[in-house]
Amino acid sequence: MQTRIVGTTMPVLEVQLEPNESIFSESGELSWMSQSIQMTTHTQMGGGGGLMGVFKRIAGGGSIFMTEYRAWQYPGEVAFAAKVPGHIIPVQLSPGVEYMVHRHGFLCATPQVTLSVGFQQSLGAGIFGGDGFLLQRVGGMGTAWLELSGEMIQKDLAPGEVLRVHPGHVGAFHSTVSFQITMVPGIKNVIFGGDGLFLAQLVGPGTVWLQTLPISRLAHQIGHYLPHQGREVGNAAGAGVLGGIVGSILSGGE
Repeated sequence: MQTRIVGTTMPVLEVQLEPNESIFSESGELSWMSQSIQMTTHTQMGGGGGLMGVFKRIAGGGSIFMTEYRAWQYPGEVAFAAKVPGHIIPVQLSPGVEYMVHRHGFLCATPQVTLSVGFQQSLGAGIFGGDGFLLQRVGGMGTAWLELSGEMIQKDLAPGEVLRVHPGHVGAFHSTVSFQITMVPGIKNVIFGGDGLFLAQLVGPGTVWLQTLPISRLAHQIGHYLPHQGREVGNAAGAGVLGGIVGSILSGGE
């Protein structure tokens, strides 16, 4: 198996498979493939927790189906493109080396990699689309490719070192890192801070990969320019320009 990541802001992973080699992803991730590749859809791949693992993935908003891409008689190529501007990174899995990944972060993996729900917490309606906060656990043996949106920032945490992060910016981290969702401290910060009600608290040791473009924030920003209750996109754009002018005046033109 040979792989390469092509592109910059919208990268694509190209995988060259030799006869009888395979790779799997969640259904719907395929970008293109050569004629010699055969697709097979399963309810699970890589020993991801059996039937109970499937139920947990459904409850967490994940896909019930996994798709295997295998080269049979001849070599072939299969490709997976990033869904939003960002990065595709490979990670190596082995016994004792696992990763926790944000809900949209798993792209594809080799056959002996496992995928399951690692953390799930309801944060109330309207937060993360009302689906709560979910992390996937990627383990087993082999290579997995992860997708992080925006720029990628790597933080190496020493034992006991604490990092507090807006939950949407959590891309991936070693399973050795302790993780929990906490409330933003201080009633004034909660009411007037504008940074949401929750923070993710990560405690070392281990490495954390942060993403600068949470999909939830991207969707929120795009929503300002979509028609709502008869308002057209042009009106929204005009309001944005007017707001920028007013803001510039109030800030003294800085």
